[in-house]
Amino acid sequence: MPRGVPSIRAVLFDLGGTLIDERDFVGWSEWARGVGIEAAPDEIAHAFAEVEEEIDVVPLDLAGQAAVVERWRRILTLAVGKAVNTETASRFVARRSLGQEHPVFLYSDVRRCLDQLRADRRRLGVISNSTSEASVRRILDRVGILEYFERVVSSGTEGVAKPDPEIFRRTLARLDVRPEEALYVGNLPRTDAVAARAAGLHSVWLHRDGTGLGEDPPEITSLLEVPLVVRQLERPDSLPPPPSVK
Repeated sequence: MPRGVPSIRAVLFDLGGTLIDERDFVGWSEWARGVGIEAAPDEIAHAFAEVEEEIDVVPLDLAGQAAVVERWRRILTLAVGKAVNTETASRFVARRSLGQEHPVFLYSDVRRCLDQLRADRRRLGVISNSTSEASVRRILDRVGILEYFERVVSSGTEGVAKPDPEIFRRTLARLDVRPEEALYVGNLPRTDAVAARAAGLHSVWLHRDGTGLGEDPPEITSLLEVPLVVRQLERPDSLPPPPSVK
């Protein structure tokens, strides 16, 4: 490798929308009914997408369970067109958490991506805005990919959430990897890609419904592109390095 070009030693991933698809609009509609909320699956689907985009632009100033409850309070409020209080949202989240066998699907491009990265001797990790590290590990185990990951970091356990750069710094410190030696991959342009870049990492936005032509942040449409992105970063004529962190 040319002198001065960093090796990409670690590739880190978001969880939901990146590695796994845990959307279950029919199930969520049934759970909402169980707490007295009538919302059709398509209404929840539209609200889910809108709130996800809204929070990506203006992140919640919360982490862990409080963030999960607030997110669902906003989704349910939008789905039914009237205010849902925090207590009701908390009961919905509790009911949802009891459904341990709710559908969780591994995206079809995940395993090939991870196999290639592991063959290339990249270290792998997950950074997720979620309830706890234990819950993330359970999901990864259910879909059969937990053993790929050396580190699993959750906002609920850490008490700090993306886009705060601290959650990226903690993960890198535990891997003993410098920011310029890491690539982060996530499905949200600001919370994932821009936030990781601000923390000094290289990053790409996984936009499965996009064109792959976006440059700010750099956009890919499949995880199968990730090993190629890593190799490009290790060439002197590759993408520009992330900004230095002062």
